[in-house]
Amino acid sequence: MQKITSTKMFMNIVFKAVALAMSVAVVITNILNVMDNKSQITLLGIGLFCLAIVSLDKE
Repeated sequence: MQKITSTKMFMNIVFKAVALAMSVAVVITNILNVMDNKSQITLLGIGLFCLAIVSLDKE
């Protein structure tokens, strides 16, 4: 039972880290003006998807 709990905790941390990385990447690429808006929205969508998985896992 402990392994399942630690695996869930690890997955939650990974998904939260991916969401944070996507948002930071969008901010940096927007400041540097090296990426178009469509690609930035895609990155934000990936981050939002990861946060949705984390929130659904808690239920």
